[in-house]
Amino acid sequence: MTVTPYSPEGSKREQVEQMFDAISPKYDLLNRLFSLGIDQGWRRKVIRLMGREPVEHLLDVATGTADLAILGSTKAKRVTGVDISEGMLSHGRTKVTKRGLDQRVVLQRADSAALPFPDATFDAVTVAFGVRNFEHLEQGVREMLRVLKPNGRLFVLEFSKPQHTPMRQLFRFYFHRVMPTIGRSVSKDSAAYTYLPKSVDAFPEGEDFLKVLRGAGGRECSAEALTGGIASLYIARK
Repeated sequence: MTVTPYSPEGSKREQVEQMFDAISPKYDLLNRLFSLGIDQGWRRKVIRLMGREPVEHLLDVATGTADLAILGSTKAKRVTGVDISEGMLSHGRTKVTKRGLDQRVVLQRADSAALPFPDATFDAVTVAFGVRNFEHLEQGVREMLRVLKPNGRLFVLEFSKPQHTPMRQLFRFYFHRVMPTIGRSVSKDSAAYTYLPKSVDAFPEGEDFLKVLRGAGGRECSAEALTGGIASLYIARK
């Protein structure tokens, strides 16, 4: 399955990379603004659940500006974060250095479809709000499971669409009308925050994504709706 909410010029990977390079200076500000800070609570939940079992080495895929990688360092002894956007990674490295984590958190450029790590390298893999941007969803999931050690865990945090009123209507209005307007104004990028709601609409959420996880070899796959279904947390074991 290839998750593509529109038909861009060039590959989806190339357009996503260029888009996130362009908005990287304002990415953290817009994240906090759009979610009212709730996104940080979701990330903390991921790390809290991850920390229930020992984690020597954590991989954070689509790490962006390293928010989840930095939080992960509170539970994991080592963290590697990967992303295709050098602009996002640059801001992430600045945050890592300011927190004195250079010896524990390493960020590098890499594509989720071809992770540059041997099989069974990591105790846990996380990805927050990144899988919907994968050009080849199944391949990206297979790669994340490939680099997990046997019995290791994959945590996927992603936006989803609320199913019940009034949250469903409020979410749709906010995501499709309010966010693109604010995003264009703050980031000066006309495409990025129009892409976001389209990518969420196109993503195979809930049971459909659980089927992707199982099809890639995941075990004990589960999904939990967060904050009325605005986001979902998926967990799978290798």
